[in-house]
Amino acid sequence: MIVMKFGGSSVASAKAIERVASIVGARRELHPVVVVSAMGKTTNKLLEIAKRASLGDRDGAMTLLYELRDFHLAESGMERTVEEHFQELADMARGLAALGELTPRSIDAVSSLGERLSSLIVTKLFERLGIPATHVDARKVIVTDNRHTHAAPIYEETYKRLAATIPPLAEKTVVVMGGFIGATEDGVTSTLGRGGSDFTASIVGAGIGATEIQIWTDVDGMLTCDPTVLPGGHRVRRISFAEAAELAYFGAKVLHPATVLPAIEQNIPVRILNSMRPEVEGTWITAQDVPSKNVIKSIACKKRVTVLNVHSTRMFMAHGFLRRIFEIFDREGTSVDMISTSEVSVSLTMDDDSHLDAIIEALSEFAEVTVDRDQAIVCLVGQNIKDTPGIGARIFRALEKINVRMVSQGASSLNLGFVVRGEDLRPAVEALHTEFFSTLDPEVFDA
Repeated sequence: MIVMKFGGSSVASAKAIERVASIVGARRELHPVVVVSAMGKTTNKLLEIAKRASLGDRDGAMTLLYELRDFHLAESGMERTVEEHFQELADMARGLAALGELTPRSIDAVSSLGERLSSLIVTKLFERLGIPATHVDARKVIVTDNRHTHAAPIYEETYKRLAATIPPLAEKTVVVMGGFIGATEDGVTSTLGRGGSDFTASIVGAGIGATEIQIWTDVDGMLTCDPTVLPGGHRVRRISFAEAAELAYFGAKVLHPATVLPAIEQNIPVRILNSMRPEVEGTWITAQDVPSKNVIKSIACKKRVTVLNVHSTRMFMAHGFLRRIFEIFDREGTSVDMISTSEVSVSLTMDDDSHLDAIIEALSEFAEVTVDRDQAIVCLVGQNIKDTPGIGARIFRALEKINVRMVSQGASSLNLGFVVRGEDLRPAVEALHTEFFSTLDPEVFDA
């Protein structure tokens, strides 16, 4: 069995789903299990409906609801199924309008409708196109805790249900299920967080002992640089799980960072493929290290990063300085990407500044705080970094005309990152790409 996950752009219309059906049909002998995201930008629209309803804009919410309903009707022709789901959404919108509050549990209930509906539509269209298909409600097999909007799977029970449910069905038909969604042990709908359909695919693959997990998207695979920053990067043919996870954490959008975890544990290879160009071999991600003649495998970026500089002479030589800082970030539910320290100063980066004011206020009780906005993280990833002398010299030679701050080597020794001004991001990436990818190992990269 293989798991094939298709993102929102791959199932955005009836025509797109026909293309997916062709891809799946060509792999019938591998007993595929198909995991799908919501169609197109459905999740964003569902969340906007919920937001408007909770703020009392009932008319605005219903207008968006009808637009979204009409889109699904036009693309699927499944009037009864679509109407049932949007009646459920209308009831929830009315409830939110009356309550005037949007809770994490209600967010999950609303946002789950996209995957619930798309998986039913894909199943029905597969059958119309001659592919025997069976729909499985992900909420029956993906069991999570009750941390709504970012629930974590309860693996033992989830794997037990997957193993009992999926393989017998996959022997005879193509199994189709929605990604991103699950349910608590009490049966309450939950979600795994944005981008969680990749995570679902990996969980399902681990639970059924799949031979391969395929993530079908709209790019040819992982590239040597972010195409939205610098077009013209090279496709990475093979990369290790560890390297892929570092890239995902530091901004590579093609893979959800948590995706690799269940696959790593079960030693199941993951492949990134392009549903628009299925003939391209994509990127293989494996548990084993992937030797390369190139020092760097890829350059990841994070845009619109905020740098916080915390300085306190009162804490000179005093223990507990870092503890106090991170207690504040923990209390505000905000994560840190990079950190640079001295005896009396700490600089750190954050890409979520929604709690910035509260963090600054708390830090100011014992330190001076300055903020630099619109910064960017550039992260070079590759397993050869730790054993190759002179990497720093090459980086700073390439960036001699760019101001670099906050240099940091990850604890894994697989990455070397630094911060530049947002306006310097493209020239920095371009200079580094020229420096490290002027020649390519053909076993690892597609020229």
